[in-house]
Formats: sequence, C-alpha cells, structure tokens
Amino acid sequence: MCGSSQTLDLADRVERGPAGGIGRVLSAADLLDVARHVAGSEEVRRTAAGFIGYGATKPGDRVLIGVDTQTDPAITDAIAAALREMGAMVDVVIAQAEPDRPFDDLDEIRVAMRRQPWVENPRRWEGTPWIEDLARTRGYDLLIHGKGGAIPKVSHRYEGFPWVVRDHFDRDSNLFPRPLHRLINERTWSRITDNAGSRIRLTDPEGTNLSLTILDGPPRDTTRHDYGLSPKWGHLMAHPPTPIEADDDSTGVIAGTLNHFSRPFPRIEVDIERDRMTGIRGGGAYGAAWAELEAESADTQYPCFPGPGLFWLWELAIGTNPKIVRPANIECLSSGGFEWERRRAGIIHCGIGTRWRSSEEVWAGERHLLYGHLHVHLLTPTLIVETPKGDVPVIEAGRLSAYDDPDVRDLAATFGDPDELLRDDWVPEIPGITVPGDYAEYAANPSRWVYGGGAT
Repeated sequence: MCGSSQTLDLADRVERGPAGGIGRVLSAADLLDVARHVAGSEEVRRTAAGFIGYGATKPGDRVLIGVDTQTDPAITDAIAAALREMGAMVDVVIAQAEPDRPFDDLDEIRVAMRRQPWVENPRRWEGTPWIEDLARTRGYDLLIHGKGGAIPKVSHRYEGFPWVVRDHFDRDSNLFPRPLHRLINERTWSRITDNAGSRIRLTDPEGTNLSLTILDGPPRDTTRHDYGLSPKWGHLMAHPPTPIEADDDSTGVIAGTLNHFSRPFPRIEVDIERDRMTGIRGGGAYGAAWAELEAESADTQYPCFPGPGLFWLWELAIGTNPKIVRPANIECLSSGGFEWERRRAGIIHCGIGTRWRSSEEVWAGERHLLYGHLHVHLLTPTLIVETPKGDVPVIEAGRLSAYDDPDVRDLAATFGDPDELLRDDWVPEIPGITVPGDYAEYAANPSRWVYGGGAT
C-alpha cells in the first residue's frame, strides 16, 4: 500500500521480490551513521549518492533543509542531527506534496513539461522557488534542497537532498568509498573525453541502437560542449548538453520501458536523426502523449537547437554507483520512482528536449511555449568508443568497464574485497535479457512484472 513505508514499524517491513527492490531495513542508528558521513564529507555540489557532502559546514553556520511531505522524516531528522553535532543551527521546512498514490502512465509528463515560467509551477525535484528565496533572504549559509537537476548559482552554499525513502539512504551506496568512486568516474569519463572525433556506438537488448561522433572543440569553449570541463560525478554525459551543434550527427533508435517518474510503459521506440527526434512508436499512453507534445512544438524554433522542434537528444547520462538498488515501494510516488535507480553504475538515462533551468527554458516560459525533456532508461546498455586504434569499451551489458582497470582494482583492494566492492548489488530482472522468460511478453506489459515481482 502506498505510503506504508512511512508509517509501518521497522520490524514490520518486508522485502519485495527481486523484480521490485531489495528493501534494506535501516534503524535510526544506521540512518544517523549515514547522515554523519554525509555531513562530514567534502562539499561537492552534487546530487549523486556517494558524492553528496556538507562538510564545509562550520560551528554557527545557519542551515536550511527543504523537503516535502513524501520524504521520510527520519532521514531529515538524521541529517539535521548530524549537522547540529557539527555546531550548525538547522531549520527544516516541509512543503506539502500530494498524498502518496500509485504511479500512473503520465506522471513523467506532469513532472517534466511546462508552458509557463517554472517559478509559477516548479517541477518536482528541482528547487522550489519559495524555499530558495527563504534561504537567500534570511541569510542562510547552506541550503540543502532538491533531488536532481541543476543547482543554480547563488551566493550561499547549495547542496542536494536526493533521498526520499530509507531504501535510498542505505549504507552501501552512500558510504561507498569516495576515492574509489571518484576513480571509477574518472576512468569512465576519460574513455570518452580522451577520444574526441571518435564514434560512440550505444546499443541495448531492448532495441536501442544509436551512434554519434564525440564532437571536438576548443577546450574552454563552453558554448559548444562541456566534455572534460565539468564532469558530473554519478551523471557522466556521453552526449554534450544544450546548445546542440548543427554538426551533431547522433542517429539511430532509443528503446525501453521505463522513464524517471511514471509507471512502466509498453516498449517505446524513439527515432533520432542528426540529433532530432523524427518518429515515435509504441509506449502506450506515455508514447501517445509524447507524440501530441511533439506535434504541438514541431514548428517552434528554440534558441538552443539548430532547427525547429522541442525534442532533440542531449542527455545520455551514465550512472556510476555500483551499490544503488531499486526501492521496495517502487509502485508508489513516495519511492521516487525509477529516477533513483538511474544512479546505478552502467545504467543510462536518455533525455530528449530542453535542459532543466537552462536559458532556453527561461525563454520558452516567458513566451508560454512548451518546454522540458522526457526520458527513456537503458538498463543493460553497451557503449563502445570506436577509435582509430581500436574499440574502447565504456559499458558492457550494463557493467562499467572501468571496474577492470588495474588501478581501480588496486585502490578497491585498500578498502576491502575488490570483487565485492566492484560488484553491482542490483541487476534489473528483465525476462529474456537478464532472467529467463519472454521479452516480448514483458515489453507488452512491463508494469505487471516490475510491480508484481514476476510474471503472473
């Protein structure tokens, strides 16, 4: 039952089936241990589990934590307690969210798409304007707020709060050794950035087959791309963000059954030609609604794209944390949906449309034009960089190739068993791909498998 994870006694919680999630039970002491680690870790301005840190906090600092009513209060209390132990003065504000309920087919579109300035109707997970205003006008030293998306430039420190349920706040993913996690990111990132001008080939057993050139440009020209300039740990970009260049040749098809924040949908296929979405098939109600948005925006010339239309590919984001697992209450809004699991190492989420809180979204909002971007997740992708000297593997069947680098294994051995540390704790169960079964049957109704814990 949705909402139950916030009200059941810990002793009453049970694990879901393997298709749903592991459902690690955490005591109050466990939560405080994780919170102390997060509070004491270096500040990195990230919302990736394993890289979040509030360690720049000093005695006497004023800290504002902003969450909503679907966030487990035990997580908020643990973070506040850990910061108070460091001498900070901590206030907490809780914004009202809708009552918990099961996901439906169109929640992703409600969350991501807008036609007015976002300050008038903020999208879930990005910063809430009145909370951001409170932190600025009341002189807080640190605002902890927002689950994902861009963190705006402000005069005070601003860090993310990506956890909603206790399954997000587990020890393994949040206490994963930071030096090892950083090296995994560096080795994965360099496979792309060291090979400008080469080709990326991205495939997935669910049907994705996409290729693109790694565009080369002046190393400090941030208007062209940000490869190598500001890698987003835990969210490594295999495609540069907006603005999109006229010579972007990304072409192929993206296919899958999951996005960030809706129930699983029948398999969708999205055609991409020179970076522009040119066709869409399947996807059930999600696909039909997406097609309507494409028709609405097809003739609009956005300032970030080389031609008309909203749905251009910019986000091929690679997760890098091997200890992320799917939360047990995945069918409920309060689980955070599949947005959480896209952090798991080797999973790619594809984003098509405008970049959150970008200048193009300001432009569109001022004109009451449609903006936002929609997602398709690739759960077991293979990403190869085809170079003149041979193929460079980045991801192989959903597993980061960097795990096998000798320096990564050597560093892992200083923290424990490298085979254990460099093992993905959770592998999505997809019939016909990662477990026995009929993929076509799964793809026609994936929610029956994901929510039901198996075929019925």
